[in-house]
Amino acid sequence: MKNGLYSIHIHMLDGVKGRDSGVLILRDGVLLGGGPYFWSRGSYTVGNGTWKGDLATNQHSPFADPLVRPLFAGAEATSGFSGTFSEEGAEVYGTVLVAGHRSLGFRASLKWLAEA
Repeated sequence: MKNGLYSIHIHMLDGVKGRDSGVLILRDGVLLGGGPYFWSRGSYTVGNGTWKGDLATNQHSPFADPLVRPLFAGAEATSGFSGTFSEEGAEVYGTVLVAGHRSLGFRASLKWLAEA
């Protein structure tokens, strides 16, 4: 997994309608990133074509549409993930623990954008 700036597109699984997009900076085992409503920090380790890690996600801005209900409801959510990577990006599957009591699956695609 090369260091750099990545775009990320997340889709919730388990019958939950939810998605998010943003950017991540990966550098030497540290992950930082965010988008228009959420920010995340975490760590990762790399194997032979595979990687795994964990992250904590927090909401920094409310949704403009009052009818949109965020899955995390303003609370920090923790996640674990694992997947594969190439020079162009990565694919991961993971589980997020929402409000300390509900776990949901997700998949995410990362695309390498630039050195960072």
